[in-house]
Amino acid sequence: MTTPDDTEAAFQQALERLLLPLAQLCLDRGHGFPLLAEALKRSLVAAAREAHSGAQASRDISRISTTTGLTRREVTRITHAPPAEAPARSSPATQVFTKWMGSRRLQDKDGRPKALPRQGKAPSFEELARSVTRDVHPRSLLEELCRLGLASFDPVTDTVTLERDSFVPSADQSRLLGFVGHNVGDHLAAAVANLAAGSAGEKPPHFEQALFADGLSADSVAQLRGLVTEQWRGLMAALVPQLTDMIDADERAHQAGDPPLRRARIGLYTFHADAPAAAAPSPDEPDPS
Repeated sequence: MTTPDDTEAAFQQALERLLLPLAQLCLDRGHGFPLLAEALKRSLVAAAREAHSGAQASRDISRISTTTGLTRREVTRITHAPPAEAPARSSPATQVFTKWMGSRRLQDKDGRPKALPRQGKAPSFEELARSVTRDVHPRSLLEELCRLGLASFDPVTDTVTLERDSFVPSADQSRLLGFVGHNVGDHLAAAVANLAAGSAGEKPPHFEQALFADGLSADSVAQLRGLVTEQWRGLMAALVPQLTDMIDADERAHQAGDPPLRRARIGLYTFHADAPAAAAPSPDEPDPS
């Protein structure tokens, strides 16, 4: 029988699994805890406001503070400040990159960032790093810049060189990030809504199914991708004309004062990764081989 403690443990495990890819996305883009924490605070406030949408507006701040665990001051700040007015602090590594790109003292006669000696008096990478922060060792900042592909280190000459001239996402990256937010956001919203409906003994409102296969070789995974791509093309060919007809018919039938028209997203995805290593048999269990 499942106990409340079992359910809470399962919830925490699911939460960590959901947050891990988000954490990886932040780290890949040079952001750490400040940005993720600010985004989470804003999301909590938005979710709490939606949960209390029919309540008295004058008690909004207190009610949201109680629901989220955030202070009234934080809720007030988030409520009244648009995202553009409260940017999350960039990581020390990206601050070093920005200062290196923008400082004339660190540029050559053509305005390009100079290669810097790793150590020594300014201009050196060590002094640049310390001018940004003394809370993180310059070596750690160098490793992070190299990990992000923003800089490279030559151990022979003991110099550090910038490898990119921009840390701003390109137009294509912005478009891809938009797809990530919308596609994964809607998928997760569907899963959460289905979970809430199941807990209340109701029928799940969204279709959400998945197949799982274990023990596949790399060649089989490549073959699987081709099969799924073929199925997706067939699904699009079957659904797009019908969806177009539905949209046209619904727009013609929609009248002023009717409930707003709804949107839908239909997706298909595959994911593959190394299978976890098989656990060694315990001393009191026979080896099946």
